[in-house]
Amino acid sequence: MLETSARLLRLLSLLQTPREWTGGELAERLSVSPRTIRNDVERLRTLGYPVHGSRGSVGGYRLGAGAALPPLLLDDEEAVAVAIGLRTAAGGTITGVEETSLRALAKLEKVLPARLRRRVDAIQRYAVAVPRDDLGPRVDAGVLSTLTAACRDHERVRFDYLGHDGTESRRDVEPYRLVNWGRRWYLVAFDTARDDWRTFRVDRISPRTPAGPRFPPRDLPEEAVDQVRRGVSSAAWRYRARVVAQVSAETLAERINPAIGAVTPLDDNRCVLDTGADSVETLAVHLGSLGVDFTVTEPPELVEAVRALGDRYQRAVR
Repeated sequence: MLETSARLLRLLSLLQTPREWTGGELAERLSVSPRTIRNDVERLRTLGYPVHGSRGSVGGYRLGAGAALPPLLLDDEEAVAVAIGLRTAAGGTITGVEETSLRALAKLEKVLPARLRRRVDAIQRYAVAVPRDDLGPRVDAGVLSTLTAACRDHERVRFDYLGHDGTESRRDVEPYRLVNWGRRWYLVAFDTARDDWRTFRVDRISPRTPAGPRFPPRDLPEEAVDQVRRGVSSAAWRYRARVVAQVSAETLAERINPAIGAVTPLDDNRCVLDTGADSVETLAVHLGSLGVDFTVTEPPELVEAVRALGDRYQRAVR
């Protein structure tokens, strides 16, 4: 049988999982009697832990939210995951959380056992992030918090929006989801003025206060997030192409990610791929890697890039 202090820590660890435990389950886990569990629960409550209990055949114990943050008991994998997440957040796409993440990471690493600290250090040292010239926009943590709260509480939000072409507009929307795509964040919302679903770049949103009234939630279309993926990727393309592939639309769709482009059937053995990329060289290489015959007629830069790549490959095997 565990000593009282060790048993209380074990009990607290079980109660922190996202489920309810019956007294019998806890007693079996800790090899004690149900009466001991009741006494230990009272000890935790005396120490300030908000342990909630419900009676009945389906009742049980769970740890609720309190006025102060209780000590978190993490297993090895959880501790490593949290440490890596904090290091990533310190240099991520959300502004305003860098210093907070570093403070939390310092506290966590101070109490990590040596074996776990070595694992975290190894991942940090040998998992090298590839530097990019275009790191993309960074969003404000306060704006993200405002939008996620509005999604949760079904509150309309009003904001000033800077369009892709530089035009400014004022929007009144019903927010539903925030989508993280690469290094960008997008809001999926129902635009009341346009009576349709719209996608907004979060880094271009300037919320206005106060928040709007609550709204009855609509049914979010199942394909909404997938439409966002297609829309935001194509909006970011510098070069776009319409390619005729000598294969059925079903076969080609199985070979590409939906974010790569849209596939439209022409007949049983041909389809059109609307796609794009930041450079024609990248686009030419990607088309060649699809493993199917294709015809490209525009844009002229892509035609020239495919021709040059073909000549280079021919010279390579002479």
